[in-house]
Amino acid sequence: MKAYLGIDIGTYESKGALVDSDGQVLVSASRPHKMLVPQAGWAEHRAEEDWWGDFVAISRELIARSGIAAGDICAVGCSGIGPCVLPVDEAGAPLCNAILYGVDTRAALEIEDLNDAVGKEAIFVRCGNALTSQSTGPKILWLKRHRPDIYARAHKFLNSTSFLTHRLTGRFVVDHYTAANASPLYDATALAWTADLAPEIAPLDRMPELAWSAEIAGGVTSRAAAETGLAAGTPVIVGTIDAAAEAVSVGVIAPGQMMLMYGSTIFTVLIAASPARDPRLWWAPWLFPGQHASLAGLATSGALTHWFRDQLAPDLNPADAMAALAAEAAGSPPGARGLVFLPYFSGERTPIHDPHAKGMWFGLNLTHRRADLYRALLEGIGFGTRHVLETYRDAGLSPALIHAVGGGVRNKVWLQAASDITGQAQTTMKSNLGASYGDAFLAALAIGDVDVTEIAQWNGADARVTPNAELRPVYDRQYAIFRELYDRNRDLMAQLDP
Repeated sequence: MKAYLGIDIGTYESKGALVDSDGQVLVSASRPHKMLVPQAGWAEHRAEEDWWGDFVAISRELIARSGIAAGDICAVGCSGIGPCVLPVDEAGAPLCNAILYGVDTRAALEIEDLNDAVGKEAIFVRCGNALTSQSTGPKILWLKRHRPDIYARAHKFLNSTSFLTHRLTGRFVVDHYTAANASPLYDATALAWTADLAPEIAPLDRMPELAWSAEIAGGVTSRAAAETGLAAGTPVIVGTIDAAAEAVSVGVIAPGQMMLMYGSTIFTVLIAASPARDPRLWWAPWLFPGQHASLAGLATSGALTHWFRDQLAPDLNPADAMAALAAEAAGSPPGARGLVFLPYFSGERTPIHDPHAKGMWFGLNLTHRRADLYRALLEGIGFGTRHVLETYRDAGLSPALIHAVGGGVRNKVWLQAASDITGQAQTTMKSNLGASYGDAFLAALAIGDVDVTEIAQWNGADARVTPNAELRPVYDRQYAIFRELYDRNRDLMAQLDP
């Protein structure tokens, strides 16, 4: 038989799947890990343990449980959180913890300095993206300034996927979709690395090779085969960031289609016919030559539900705490009895790009219960999502179709509230496995076993969530307060920084 292995490294857990040639999941597995927060504004992973350790454990578990021979796995696809910064030595060994994507806001000063030195407009025109906490260029500069010994020893600056691909194949390579987040080091027109704007960040030979996501990076080395249980020589694709693989997993492949991912963060991917760019959003070349993507993401979403469970619901059984909290929230009326929540617990990414933004519940009184607090939290994420979708519309990029995916879609209160707040219908898919399923499909695509349109046969639509028009007045009022709360308190928020 033919099987394809997909493994994705997420913020709080890694997931893997073995999928057959008909798109049926033979077996899946997951493995939790932690996001380290050494201090406010920082977010890190341990690449050796959290990335490679998870990959090895999941690969071995899937092969053992499936009962198939390693030689029946025709190709391997990886994805992971991103964009991240991981300095490695010549052997690919990590020199420190990985600095994570936009939830890590430590390089705020470097962003300001680069904008002053190069010019915001020059960076946006050349790179297709404004500098934000999502950009990896300022984070590399932060390492140069604050960890000069590590910076000096760095042979390459990798992300999660390129680290895994190197461990599997020995090749330092990254896909264009991921590389586009490396402003000001990536030229959006030439689709190439550039040192013209900020040569002080890093020599370009410290960046990995560029390739397309579904290209073959190489074969599994004998050393990697011994560790993972895979057969030596098995093709490994270049791979990509988790959100892109997740978009593929639900059939977002054509212009006008959008993925709305309910993960540790809300993340949206809209396929565009042309490289439409807006400084409030992100742009990237899509996974295949000649295509483009417009991207957006909140800084904290599912991460907030984890935080709420851990800090405000320690009495609940961890095994079913999320379901219990959702049931509690269902008992609170839409609008959470007058509570408005700002989800800016790690600053905010799109569309305000403010690393100094802070979270809050507004409108508390002595009658409010935990159910109201949790419902307000879910609705606050929905308001942030509405802000993003309105920004797309202002940029002339309204989606024609929204596919909802991610662990958060199991929370029906959250899913329905998002449709009610945004006024947008959402389609959920039969398989909600996510990025690892997309990785497996891209692996099959890379070796010619499927055509890109066959994802519709692999994973079809399951249900449609439509907005309740009767709730529009309630949510319009709450949303207006949500927007004004940030505008009025922005300066105060910045004053609370350490």
